[in-house]
Amino acid sequence: MKRHILAAVLFGIPAGTAMAQDFPADRIIAAATGDWNKDGAPDLALLVAPGDDSDMISIDIFLQSDDHKLLKPVAQARDKIFGNYSHDGLYGNDPDIKALGNGSIAVTSQQNAIGRNRWEQTLTIAYRNGDFVVAGYTYNYYDTLDPDAAGKCDYNVLTGKATVNDKPAKVAPRTIKIQDWDEEKDRGPCPTG
Repeated sequence: MKRHILAAVLFGIPAGTAMAQDFPADRIIAAATGDWNKDGAPDLALLVAPGDDSDMISIDIFLQSDDHKLLKPVAQARDKIFGNYSHDGLYGNDPDIKALGNGSIAVTSQQNAIGRNRWEQTLTIAYRNGDFVVAGYTYNYYDTLDPDAAGKCDYNVLTGKATVNDKPAKVAPRTIKIQDWDEEKDRGPCPTG
């Protein structure tokens, strides 16, 4: 079975449409289903490997149409997370995506494969006012050779409240679409590891 037909069967994308023919089914890394917009219909979120030599992975989000029981792309956030996307890649760099019980999406990435600096981060994506926004950012890091060089941060982007190394912190609340998220400038009070 061709991969685009498999994608159509698994994800409800019509096999005869141009999207299914052009869709990079062989680059799908992981998928999650849930009701992102709370309309009672199942929706889809994908992690998609880059089409070039980049190691940055994209997040594609689909909602089921109101008119038909078909999925339509509504948010495409290119080059958003670091991670392995090859079956021959390093263990400890595998990204993950999952549906949360509240209808949000958790996208986890990590670097636990090489070097002494290890980290794991999770972006929590929520549907708010017709857009998919980064609702939360969690980041944990440690140095395998220096036990004092470690930290953790849990940041609620929408409220500005955070916990940094077990201490409360507060910054201005923000609403950032997943497409516009920039890890370097939007991580609020969370340190880099």
